Amino acid sequence: MEQEFQGTQTINRAAQLLTLVLESEQPRGLTELADDAALPKSTASRLLGALEREGLIQQQGLRGRFEPGPVLRRYANRGQLVELAQPHLEVLSEASGETINLAVPGPLGVDHLAQIESRHFLGTGQWVGRRVPYDTTAVGKVLMAFGGHPEPEELADQLADVRRSGYATAVDELEVGLAGVAAPVLGSGGQALAALSISGPTLRLTAERIADLYPKLIDEALALGHDMGATAV
Repeated sequence: MEQEFQGTQTINRAAQLLTLVLESEQPRGLTELADDAALPKSTASRLLGALEREGLIQQQGLRGRFEPGPVLRRYANRGQLVELAQPHLEVLSEASGETINLAVPGPLGVDHLAQIESRHFLGTGQWVGRRVPYDTTAVGKVLMAFGGHPEPEELADQLADVRRSGYATAVDELEVGLAGVAAPVLGSGGQALAALSISGPTLRLTAERIADLYPKLIDEALALGHDMGATAV
């Protein structure tokens, strides 16, 4: 019973610190958060570290102030992101005729938020609401390459190429016959907040066609980042 009480008390204290960070208009330092929560500095530091590991808060530098983390910002601003992305999705749809998607990083995979379907009878299906792996998709690779998700060691060379080129491809990886190309939507720190992608059957989305389309894709992804004012998703 005592263990259960201590566990509940720890959760309550962590929630209190999280609330203090979220309600502040400016990032908060460790000392002031500990004082406001009436906690020993060591306890506050331990709890803040746990919240940071889960992405609920983040620290500015090694001993910097705390602010809302990527997980909370990602979910808070998804509606705004979809609205801002719509014109860019339409430009890419007009330019390519293929399926256009807006995707964001999630803890269990890449989540698709918005889509414009292909003008062709043979398309790639409905992706909104679906989650796909990071390592076998263009959107997943570009998010990993630009810091939107941890990078696996076995993909280090491939993701370095993605960073150099500014876009990622996946051909016959998630599914045979499916090709995709994606570019990152970057925040002010150069981290990928989302990704824009063009996907279609490999018989239409050939290497030559991808080479024609990726510059426009990169331009629209950069423009969406600018429209967002480099705020996190």
